[in-house]
Amino acid sequence: MSELMPAISKNSIILGIFAIVCTAAVALVQLLTEDRIEFQAQQQLIQQLNEVIQPSSHDNKMFLDCILAPIDNNSDLLIDVIYRARLNNVPTAAAIKTVAPDGYNGNIELLIALNTDGSVSGVRTLLHKETPGLGDKIELRKSDWIDTFAGKKLLGNNDNRWAVIKDGGMFDQFTGATITPRAVVNTVRKTIDYFQANQAVIFNAASNCGAEL
Repeated sequence: MSELMPAISKNSIILGIFAIVCTAAVALVQLLTEDRIEFQAQQQLIQQLNEVIQPSSHDNKMFLDCILAPIDNNSDLLIDVIYRARLNNVPTAAAIKTVAPDGYNGNIELLIALNTDGSVSGVRTLLHKETPGLGDKIELRKSDWIDTFAGKKLLGNNDNRWAVIKDGGMFDQFTGATITPRAVVNTVRKTIDYFQANQAVIFNAASNCGAEL
């Protein structure tokens, strides 16, 4: 037993040193790649914003001109962040990151951009768990359905056009999958309502999110 103790102690020391070296290596890699990962995430966000708001309609950095947890005006809309577009310091549009909570398989994360005249600038699906081949047609890479919102307006509180065709509205539903497009249409409509009721607050609030590298 006494002869084994030095060998055990030696192995323990070696294992301890190995663990320290591995931990240090992981920490170093994380430190070296952290800025790169953040930069890539920032570039992806800029691309998404430019897809829903024309670059020619703003000259500010939208990813820095943003607000978190804005006034909700008693709305049940689930808002994450609002990015604001300005041209010569005049508001032109806003992109609202929100959630349709009533998708077929749960939450559908959306980026909904609206012009200051109340028209839809663009909509993109950011994340979802809808059924492949059916509900996933809300993705632009699967279908151009999401582009049908662009240019449309809400004509008053009783505008019944803002529904899927099955419900008497103007938006197509997918064969075998009505719940998914219905959820998206409902959330886009709520977002328009919210934006129209809170434009002044949205554009006058101090920016409280975003970080430039």
